[in-house]
Amino acid sequence: MKNEIIIAGFGGQGVLSMGKILAYAGLFEGKEVTWMPAYGPEQRGGTANVTVIVSDEAISSPILSTYDIAIVLNQPSLDKFEPMVKPGGILIYDGYGISTPPQRTDINVYKIDAMDAAAEMQNIKSFNMIVLGGMLEVCHTVGIENVVKALHKTLPQRHHHLIPLNEQALQRGREIITKER
Repeated sequence: MKNEIIIAGFGGQGVLSMGKILAYAGLFEGKEVTWMPAYGPEQRGGTANVTVIVSDEAISSPILSTYDIAIVLNQPSLDKFEPMVKPGGILIYDGYGISTPPQRTDINVYKIDAMDAAAEMQNIKSFNMIVLGGMLEVCHTVGIENVVKALHKTLPQRHHHLIPLNEQALQRGREIITKER
């Protein structure tokens, strides 16, 4: 099993954190992992993306031109990365901020209304964990239990009280993701 993943959106959406948590979860499962973030000079509000590879075998290069899975959280990211999803691959998007939905018919497209769900939970910061939960429902790259371990590893101790909320967000994402085609 090897998943080559791009997660992209605006800075402040938790894109880089989502990738880091996914990478740590892979490490906890004994998998080979790469995590390569990229972001504009604005950081918050600018574009950000992270490439994560989780594999059972050695990874030859962290640099990719096509992806098995793309998670896109804004229109510029959808425009840029939709063409880079391998035929038969997966594209997951949040409808909030997307004016032109995905057009390709040779990939599996999933929609997750994570922004709406985060507002219902009254915690917008849970947005990225809702999206991650949705991804893990569709493709079992890592187990949820290892994502929770990764939260303990990546969150500062002063934020560990938020881990139960993040677990709820992961579960909510698993419940609300829907396949469009």
